[in-house]
Amino acid sequence: MEAALIFGSTFVLVFALGFQSMNVNRGHYFAAFFTSFLIGTSNLVLFKTVPQAGFFEMSAYLSAGPFAIIASMWAHDKWMKK
Repeated sequence: MEAALIFGSTFVLVFALGFQSMNVNRGHYFAAFFTSFLIGTSNLVLFKTVPQAGFFEMSAYLSAGPFAIIASMWAHDKWMKK
């Protein structure tokens, strides 16, 4: 269960960081403001769970990022039309 929590919070964190970067670069002030809350919340979960991580938890942490950044790029293009 801990590995799933780490995977999920890492996915949300990397997704939000990618989305945030595109918001800032494209001038989406309102979206950038609210994306920061996702980043902060995900970081808090990771700070509490990762220090006790074993092999499966570390694998979850490392594998979530690549999927999340691609999902973030796709979602931003679909959701944030100017």
